Amino acid sequence: MNQQLKANLDRAFKLTYDLVVHLDETSLNLDLPSLPSNRIAGQLWCIIGARESYTKAIEMGGWKGFSCSLTTPRVKESVLAVLEATYKQLNKIDFGDLTDLQIELAFTLLEHEIQHHGQLIRFVYGNGLTFPASWNKRYTV
Repeated sequence: MNQQLKANLDRAFKLTYDLVVHLDETSLNLDLPSLPSNRIAGQLWCIIGARESYTKAIEMGGWKGFSCSLTTPRVKESVLAVLEATYKQLNKIDFGDLTDLQIELAFTLLEHEIQHHGQLIRFVYGNGLTFPASWNKRYTV
């Protein structure tokens, strides 16, 4: 089961990366018109902060608080660089050797990432943007 959890995290992380690659930088500044919402950049900041925080919690065996190193969420190259770094950090973890608490933290990270995918789908539709092929395949959007 732990390897399937890791595979699902890998897929979710890749989907997020694919979407950012697909969007142009100006799209990162978009919100949902006429609705109370943050911006796509804010969604990405939260995703990255959760990745960093939950990965640290998994490594340390317990929650150590939320923090996000991304200071420029509206700069596409910065977002992509930190998405890559968080993926590399996740891959340092041996999923075959996790405690129950670490597994729970990993599932919470997966749940958080996927929840943001749902939000990002609304942002893309709401702004008349398009999806990368990987999102069309995974979510039939």
